[in-house]
Amino acid sequence: MKKNAYIVFGFLALVWGLTYLFNKTASHYVSPMHIVMVRVTMGFVPLFLIALLRRKLAWRHLRHTHHFVVMSLLAASVYYYAFAKGIAILPSSIAGILAGAIPFFTFIAALLFLKGEPINLRSVGGLLLGFAGIAAIARPWEGSAGAIDPAGVGYIAFGSACVGLSFVYARKFISPLGISPIALCTYQLGLSSATLLVVGDLDGIDAIFVSPLATAGLFIGLGLFGTGIAYMCYYYVVEKLGAIKAASSTYIPPVIGLATGTLILGETVTATDLVATSVILVGVIIMQSGRTPAPIASTTPAISPSPDVRAHNRPEPA
Repeated sequence: MKKNAYIVFGFLALVWGLTYLFNKTASHYVSPMHIVMVRVTMGFVPLFLIALLRRKLAWRHLRHTHHFVVMSLLAASVYYYAFAKGIAILPSSIAGILAGAIPFFTFIAALLFLKGEPINLRSVGGLLLGFAGIAAIARPWEGSAGAIDPAGVGYIAFGSACVGLSFVYARKFISPLGISPIALCTYQLGLSSATLLVVGDLDGIDAIFVSPLATAGLFIGLGLFGTGIAYMCYYYVVEKLGAIKAASSTYIPPVIGLATGTLILGETVTATDLVATSVILVGVIIMQSGRTPAPIASTTPAISPSPDVRAHNRPEPA
């Protein structure tokens, strides 16, 4: 059984790593809003069907709708849009590396909003090291003349901050509800889909069909597999291997994103970028090793598993 879990683990890391490629290719034909609309809708469909078949949805959950709305914004609509916008501006490989900022933003949000979040020299050192690596990639001192567009970096940073805050919100408000993770994710993506269909504009979305490869990448790769099926794989791995091991799968996508960006899309990555990538990952490891999570509810929080979400201290599932 564990052998199957590790196979799913590898598949999950691969799917998450490829989402940068799918996001980038789709951005050549449609807007970031169109990308997100398709992504969350295609991700919602399989989760909704599974939740129905397993009878995980209940009318009594409606009293928590305000929490589901917040999570749909932080961990889906706004987060996905910011990343789609950033990936459209930046090389996909660089965007994947910069997404390493997520656990750092999570740590900062936890310090601000959660009681008992430990702070010591090791965790602070890892935090500073990680941001140093991000700064080495962004190179803000070069200004608009630099190779990396500051606007793209800003979008990735904002999206990272949103999803980082969503982890803390989920831990504080969602975990104590005792609702099935599949149901929570269904509500989250369902509300996100409804919101985007209301505020989004469908004009020009048919341009994605100009390229069959871009169409398949967006609808099947990014939406169906990268969002919907990824949720189910993630919770299967959590159940079989535990949350900590499942979270470690998020260290692999940046490497895959880097490889697909350079080998398939022909993006240029400098030696400085490669060193900075290592610095970010080392910073995450040091920061996480300096944290001792306080006991919390055992229900897995309703978060948005994605290639951009780095390992953090999640509770083991019940």
